[in-house]
Amino acid sequence: MLTVTVDGVPLHYRDEGKGPPVLLLHAFPLNGSTFDKQVKALSGRYRFIIPDIRGFGESALGDGPTEMFRIARDALSLLDALNLDTVVVGGVSMGGYAAMALLREDAGRVSGLVLMDTQATADDAEGKARRETSAIQALEVGVEPIIQAMLPKMVAAGPDSPVAQEVAALMRAASPASVAAALRGMALRPDSKDMLARYAGPALVIVGEHDALTPPAKAKEIAGLISGAKLEVIPDAGHLANQEQPDRVNAVLDAFLTSLQGRGA
Repeated sequence: MLTVTVDGVPLHYRDEGKGPPVLLLHAFPLNGSTFDKQVKALSGRYRFIIPDIRGFGESALGDGPTEMFRIARDALSLLDALNLDTVVVGGVSMGGYAAMALLREDAGRVSGLVLMDTQATADDAEGKARRETSAIQALEVGVEPIIQAMLPKMVAAGPDSPVAQEVAALMRAASPASVAAALRGMALRPDSKDMLARYAGPALVIVGEHDALTPPAKAKEIAGLISGAKLEVIPDAGHLANQEQPDRVNAVLDAFLTSLQGRGA
């Protein structure tokens, strides 16, 4: 198992494929296996670096809230360990928040940006309160109530579909402490609109047509902030478009990554 230790916390990652490097950061409360279908389809042309965010998958949790800047610094430490100066950085949902945090931490490391089913705005007071309520619930009674509340909003195909069952199993594998830490970390994230407006690099914004958590309007806002960003709305997909409609997401991701090679990225 591949690991890198950051501040005493062992973090698991995958390093698969050959070609230009692409760092992918997964959604809450899942793990790096959610990108299996992208790796299977595209690893013949690209090198995928996929960490399990601290507390999820095979990575240890560490102390305190899992703040987005902490995930970003973990990822930068991983890139340092792999001697990678620049990579395409992508993320889904919480992973998108972390990708934006990485851009804030060190924009020079980002040769291209892929934001999937995420948003640029910070939580308002009501949103922060909801996350804290869910964090307490996870610690007191476990993750099952959170799964039941989130799953219908995450997958457009319905809670009985194979992809929904796959997502539910990944959610159940997350520990209550990790779920609570990530919820509290997401609540602390800053607004990223000004930072995205300053980003001068190429960007791809992907959103599921039926994303109920970060709907297409949020993706359009992000694409409007980044000069030259390409927006792709994925039909018949909810909040986890890369898992629910992998062939469609793989096609637009491949086209974007190919275009970067034409730029010499």
